[in-house]
Amino acid sequence: MTLMKFSSMLCAASLFALPASAQQIPKPSPGLMPNPSMGKPLYEKNCASCHGPDLKGTDKAPPFLHRFYEPSHHGDAAFQMAARNGVRAHHWNFGDMPPVPAVSPDEVAHITAYVRMQQRKAGIR
Repeated sequence: MTLMKFSSMLCAASLFALPASAQQIPKPSPGLMPNPSMGKPLYEKNCASCHGPDLKGTDKAPPFLHRFYEPSHHGDAAFQMAARNGVRAHHWNFGDMPPVPAVSPDEVAHITAYVRMQQRKAGIR
């Protein structure tokens, strides 16, 4: 095998092993103002069955009212990545979160605004 062919194979293989941080982050529409009031019904429809109607978790998924999800630890982009790609379990033992393809980046932005508002009310900043 030539060095050039080996190098090409190595490069192609590395494309399938990109870390999550190298994946493109979904972005809401330019100029969108995320609205917690719009996020609440979207959260209830798409997230509450696992993360709890009160954001305190269930036996299926962790609580968003926890310091692990404060903005400095899991920023808003993490919510976008989770909805688009799913998440491998890393803080909790609930198993992996599957992608949620039914929600758009704009909807995720509204959901995130709602979650952040509830976190602030709970003293999580």
